[in-house]
Amino acid sequence: METRYSADAIRFERMNTEEIRDTFLVKTLFSPGKIELIYWFDDRAIVGSAVPANGPLKLEAGEQLACQYFAERRELGVINIGEAGIITVDGKKFTLANKDLLYIPKGSREIQFESASSQKSAKFYIVSYPAHAAYPIAMAKQSDAQPANLGSDEESNKRTIYKYVHPDGIKSCQLVMGCTDLAPKSVWNTMPGHTHVRRSEVYMYFGMEPSSIVFHLMGKPEQTRHIVVRNEQVVLSPSWSIHSGVGLKNYSFVWAMGGENQAFSDMQGFSVEQIK
Repeated sequence: METRYSADAIRFERMNTEEIRDTFLVKTLFSPGKIELIYWFDDRAIVGSAVPANGPLKLEAGEQLACQYFAERRELGVINIGEAGIITVDGKKFTLANKDLLYIPKGSREIQFESASSQKSAKFYIVSYPAHAAYPIAMAKQSDAQPANLGSDEESNKRTIYKYVHPDGIKSCQLVMGCTDLAPKSVWNTMPGHTHVRRSEVYMYFGMEPSSIVFHLMGKPEQTRHIVVRNEQVVLSPSWSIHSGVGLKNYSFVWAMGGENQAFSDMQGFSVEQIK
């Protein structure tokens, strides 16, 4: 498990391109046959992936957690962005198709990932935050998620937000998680944008062609920088930073948050005129 330290808003203004990428961009997830994890000190989030290409993979606790098993003091959300796969939690099996999600609560001792077919691998994306209470394990298909249609063709930001883990959906201790799909010919997400002063957020971009990129904007509205993001890469967004992006073509992304509260509307908006 790799450890990532963050940077405050003042230091961020003086960072060069490589420093920003090394601090906030996760480039190397979804390696076949591996579980890869990043321990991020903002809200003690963990992001990672499991790609069971050559057989089952078991989720273990790293030394950063100082516990007997991964979910001893944590909850996690797992969404499949690959072919059909199976997650086994304490002996109970859940089969996830593409864009299905499984919420795994605190106290789950044995977590194992495998692909439904040896020829076609699942790709499990993992987000975890500390938890002080255990909620029921729950699975949701994208068709079960609460959709919200936003944006317009004229603004090139027509998109559908699917909420999986939230106070009115799958219950959790502090994790909030969902997926956003941009319509064809739409390229902007979260603009005009916002920050979450009481939560960190993580974006994982996927569904992109190899030749496409997203310019992810971060920083304070009046001090923005960008990160060039490619398919299946992750941006770690601290509470003081905006999180918005524009791509060469439409794409999808998984968003996940954890922190002081779970109120989806608890955000601090800003206007286009404020952006510099």
